[in-house]
Amino acid sequence: QVQLVESGGGLVQAGGSLRLSCAASGPSFNNYDMGWFRQAPGKEREFVAAISWSGGSTAYPDSVKGRFTISRDNAKNTVYLQMDSLKPEDTAVYYCARSSTGGLAYGSGNYNYWGQGTQVTVSS
Repeated sequence: QVQLVESGGGLVQAGGSLRLSCAASGPSFNNYDMGWFRQAPGKEREFVAAISWSGGSTAYPDSVKGRFTISRDNAKNTVYLQMDSLKPEDTAVYYCARSSTGGLAYGSGNYNYWGQGTQVTVSS
């Protein structure tokens, strides 16, 4: 049984930083690409970052490129999202997810396991 548990969310001022963690349970964590998504109230779920199974490749949308960094520690079955220079528009519930397809997918339909989410609120 695959379970993903996010942590590290909270309230931060604009310009600040947060580091999210996603602890995975279940077999073969290091065989799968992983991703982070976010969803703000009244908006669709949005791709934030993805990382390959080895950690050697990453992908980001332009909205977070240069500010967010995804990483993973396969020995700890954990994926991280370092978020710097946060803006009020980054406010959302952040979810980690496990990919069901090869490659660094941007679409949420390419992920078949999801965590429960962690709230990130950035005040202006």
